[in-house]
Amino acid sequence: MANSVIPVEVVPYNPGWKTEFNKIKERMLEMVGDLILSVEHVGSTSVEGLSAKPIIDLDLVMESYTVLPEIIERFQQYGYRHRGNQGIEGREVFERTADDGFMNYHLYVCPQDGKGYLEHIAFRDYLRTHPSAVEEYEQVKLSLARQYRYDREAYTEGKTEFVRSILDKAMH
Repeated sequence: MANSVIPVEVVPYNPGWKTEFNKIKERMLEMVGDLILSVEHVGSTSVEGLSAKPIIDLDLVMESYTVLPEIIERFQQYGYRHRGNQGIEGREVFERTADDGFMNYHLYVCPQDGKGYLEHIAFRDYLRTHPSAVEEYEQVKLSLARQYRYDREAYTEGKTEFVRSILDKAMH
């Protein structure tokens, strides 16, 4: 096998994710706290009771894109690479280039009025207040993880319709 494929792994909710988020958040605040408004725990690990891939999603919220160049420069000094928005407006992706001792995480820097950030928050907050949607989403994710164990793109694509339906409800 030429390139190793990391299987899609959806695991039961772990209360330790909250603790891990807080550790990563503290580190982010040390690095760029003076340049951002807040650090938000988003994604499935931020919803109590929801099975998820064991990867913390963080949105660092900036006032506007005017501070992004300074954030990029500061993060580079700490070993992070800016990966652009990867096709999602209002969300800049950063990647660790070295192990920093934390569990896996995805790091996004978003303007406070950015579409990516607003959707992350709307989706998270909707799930946090709608247990039946959490159960439904969990079933979708578990089924897709079985079906597309070695195809992350297909797994992610498979969730799109459900995510869109929740965002339609949450944002209107």
